Amino acid sequence: MYSASDLKKGLRIKIDNEPYIVTEFNFVKPGKGQALYRSKLRNMITGAQFERTFRSVDTFEPADLRQEKMQYLYQEQGKYCFMDSESYEQVFLTEDQVGEAKNFLIDNLEAEILFFEDKPLEVSLPNFVDLVVIRADPWAKGDSVSGKTKPVTLQTGYQIQVPPFVEEGEKIRVDTRSGEYLTRVKD
Repeated sequence: MYSASDLKKGLRIKIDNEPYIVTEFNFVKPGKGQALYRSKLRNMITGAQFERTFRSVDTFEPADLRQEKMQYLYQEQGKYCFMDSESYEQVFLTEDQVGEAKNFLIDNLEAEILFFEDKPLEVSLPNFVDLVVIRADPWAKGDSVSGKTKPVTLQTGYQIQVPPFVEEGEKIRVDTRSGEYLTRVKD
């Protein structure tokens, strides 16, 4: 059980049987009276955000969240299918739940799915993913307009800026947190 004094950014709590994450937090001590805790909360299921003020006597239950390693299988009609490698149970996440991770999802990729009471909420990818360049325009040596990088398209359809020496068909390592090129990968 958490009290209002335990609130901090990133804390996951349960209010009215739904999980919320604290996105902002401020402690306010007026001249007279009780201390107040102003916070912004985001509903982890719907994504709705709102502000709420709590008194120091308010208490909260921790959100019943668990993470499971699952394997990405396929995408169909805006839903992304993941499978538990041990039980073969499959779960589907919406495009909103997957978010920017869709740019790096390849078949059989291991990912962590966050669940709230058996409802999948979001996906966390490994920090680095190796992807194949499927389209890379040649870089002209005198092309100073684009600087020292050129755009390429990866096997997932994601476009990224890479150094000019990266060619079509090569495998590169991408940081899934920032979406940036890291290095070429030798098979």
